[in-house]
Amino acid sequence: MKTVIATVLFAAASAASAQAIVSQAAPPFTATDITGKTVSLSQLKGKYVVLEWFQPNCPFVQKHYNSGNMPAVQKYAAGKDVVWLSVHTTYESTAEETAALGDWMKSNKAAPSAVLVDTKGAMGKAYGAKATPHMYLINPSGRLVYGGAIDSKPTANPADIQTATNYVKQAIDESLAGRPVSKPVTQAYGCSVKYSWTGLW
Repeated sequence: MKTVIATVLFAAASAASAQAIVSQAAPPFTATDITGKTVSLSQLKGKYVVLEWFQPNCPFVQKHYNSGNMPAVQKYAAGKDVVWLSVHTTYESTAEETAALGDWMKSNKAAPSAVLVDTKGAMGKAYGAKATPHMYLINPSGRLVYGGAIDSKPTANPADIQTATNYVKQAIDESLAGRPVSKPVTQAYGCSVKYSWTGLW
């Protein structure tokens, strides 16, 4: 499903400072997706779940979407039966803005399982999401096994993707192989998550 918009503010975020703590139970959540459907963590028990915070206008998000990297990882996860939830945290959201998120995702050939609209930021605050993108992996028992960056190159340059370690893909592969995640906590990089009103997106 789909997403859009950003700001040029760089916001380094430490997953360790988040309320969600790796190796402990992931905070429960209930949110509405862009089609109006309610999605909750409890519905997904028994599944691996990726949470991806995004903001369409963010150059760091655009790096991974315009290059096709994020859609490719989403499709990779889907092939492993991993649920992928793209989360757009916003202070307010109109029907027009929500529809635009879907259009943006479609234009980027993205393939998340659902795009959630986190109005007023309850879900983002529960997880301590600070950057777009900010990534999390939850295992089938509901424990958080990864929190942090999408990869090891904290830049907005698409050319860096090829030589970066994709931490989310690595965490998925190691978890599915029954191994502990070798890099469970990293520092997320990107634009700041919008917890206060800043206009459109």
